[in-house]
Amino acid sequence: MSVTRSERRPRGELNRVLVVDDEADIRELIDLTLARMGLAAECAGSVGEAKAALAAGDFQLCLTDMRLPDGEGLEIVRYIAENHPRLPVAVITAWGSAENAVAALKAGAFDYLSKPVGLEQLRALIRSALRLPGNGAENDALRALTGESASMQQVRAMIEKMARSQAPIYISGESGSGKELAARLIHARSARSAGPFVPVNCGAIPENLMESEFFGYRKGAFTGADSDRDGFFQAASGGTLFLDEVADLPLAMQVKLLRAIQEKRVRKVGCVTEEPVDLRIICATHRNLRERVDQGSFRQDLYYRLNVIELRMPPLRERMEDIAPLVDSILNKLCGEAHPRLSPAAIKALQLYSFPGNVRELENILERATALCAGELIEPDDLHLEPEEGAGSDLQGRGSETLDDYLNRLERQAILEALQKTEGNRTAAARLLGVTFRSLRYRLERLGIE
Repeated sequence: MSVTRSERRPRGELNRVLVVDDEADIRELIDLTLARMGLAAECAGSVGEAKAALAAGDFQLCLTDMRLPDGEGLEIVRYIAENHPRLPVAVITAWGSAENAVAALKAGAFDYLSKPVGLEQLRALIRSALRLPGNGAENDALRALTGESASMQQVRAMIEKMARSQAPIYISGESGSGKELAARLIHARSARSAGPFVPVNCGAIPENLMESEFFGYRKGAFTGADSDRDGFFQAASGGTLFLDEVADLPLAMQVKLLRAIQEKRVRKVGCVTEEPVDLRIICATHRNLRERVDQGSFRQDLYYRLNVIELRMPPLRERMEDIAPLVDSILNKLCGEAHPRLSPAAIKALQLYSFPGNVRELENILERATALCAGELIEPDDLHLEPEEGAGSDLQGRGSETLDDYLNRLERQAILEALQKTEGNRTAAARLLGVTFRSLRYRLERLGIE
């Protein structure tokens, strides 16, 4: 095993970092940086040595190179994800090797660094990793996503996993389904929770102002620039930048955004030098981003950079069992505990409605009903639900869905119900659904069900 002076330090129970790299100068650089931060390093030069070290002791962080004499760093990432799920691991990649970085993040890596390793970025990564909350932390914040349906339980479980990573996240879902709330919860549960959460509506910024709004500008860069100003990237430093409606970004801005994400550096308008930024990117849109790529209106390389991990927010019509608890939660927020009640008929009317505007529309309906109802009981007529096209037919509740979306929703609902009944046993769920296990596995992958 490669021996360095750090391996001869007394082993403490806290603040130990495993450094895996076959280059002695890189190990020495990281070792010295860790020592100045009051941390102990143990170094390994291969995949085999790293696994032996992991089996022999506890660590709070692992830093591994991607290319090792007896394998790849991805093997260590997967080994840690399977055997030490609470241990954050970051990878060191060759400069410009975006594919390796994305593959590592998808495999479960916490973050990545590019060679040559910058000390400022290395320190920021280490500080971020060692602030990660444990799995036993309180999860009260997650209860803000009201509902105990199978799909919402899956969303909460995904948020818990995503919060422990630094990988970019793409949140998909219809308008009003809670995409920003999910992004805020991921931030609140992450190591960056003490930093800012900066939400940006990409569709609301004029195209000629986008670069200066995102990256900032220097005094005198253009008419009206009478002082230096930071952009969204600088404002989110140390925290999370949430790009809502990212599909609305023009192609010219997509190129600049891609470079900023890859290099973790931005250049202010009117400035000749770049400055490093330390933040996490979460993006969302109600549009189908894959279709936008196929149409040529969204860059494929940016899509793969942003869509390292996808979180799908289910529309309300896919989780009608959550209507009653959602109603109670919303009325408490609007009126306090002494709020009006909904009659069983009113609850039933809501459960039969397709909610094209999702939870946001439900909030509007209840706010209007509480303002207009005469007594303490809200009846169906007080809800003033919009009449739906095709009411009374077999397709009631489809709203504006395409046929493919409608069939996928029914298939997803049937699979989730079967998995819930079998407590997650896929073999039993396949039998219950009358399909083969291989067919069920294919359907789970196609529908993005974890």
